[in-house]
Amino acid sequence: MRFKDVFSIIGPSMIGPSSSHTAGAARLGRAARSIFGALPEFAEIVLYGSFADTYRGHGTDAAIVGGILDYIPDDPRIRDSLVTAHGAGIQIEFRTAVKPAVHPNTVTIILRGVSREDRITGSSIGGGNIEINSVNEFDVRFTTMYPTLLIFHDDRTGMIADVTRILCSSGVNIGYMDVDRKSRKGDALTVIETDEEIPDSVVQSLSALPNTHRFCTVNQRGGIA
Repeated sequence: MRFKDVFSIIGPSMIGPSSSHTAGAARLGRAARSIFGALPEFAEIVLYGSFADTYRGHGTDAAIVGGILDYIPDDPRIRDSLVTAHGAGIQIEFRTAVKPAVHPNTVTIILRGVSREDRITGSSIGGGNIEINSVNEFDVRFTTMYPTLLIFHDDRTGMIADVTRILCSSGVNIGYMDVDRKSRKGDALTVIETDEEIPDSVVQSLSALPNTHRFCTVNQRGGIA
């Protein structure tokens, strides 16, 4: 893996003991929370590989739930996140599973509310860094290291051109893009990482495009107070 800065090597500011098993786990939980867009009523957390073997001892369970509560990796409230989530009325279920050809530190986080369910699979790849590799069965990959926009839409001619035109006219530079679809002319998901924060006005312009269903942004900066 190519490290981007010295902090990728020495590790992030975090509640320990492990950058992979706690800091990365918290970021995976926060990414799932951002995609879902609110506190869920139910969270099903499926752990694979090393996560499955050590999640209680390394605090991975508390870290993921802390992320779902929108805590950043060095927030001391992570230690009590399971109790806090229970007090907030969130039902949480942990289980382990086997998945072939998967990174050792991988989790699927399934968040449910009254009207929606989101299923996010991602891995903690070292130094607190993460990679999301599936959202609602769309095969997309992104890191959340940059402001990230997810656009759920119909697979239609010119959709990507319309999106990039709006971003370009607003001065937002695209650093990375990934697209997947369920079927030809069916449901699709476009993921865009940008160099700048994505203004609300840009999201509003994008939401006015025909055949778009839902937008969400993922930004690992900050957290709730």
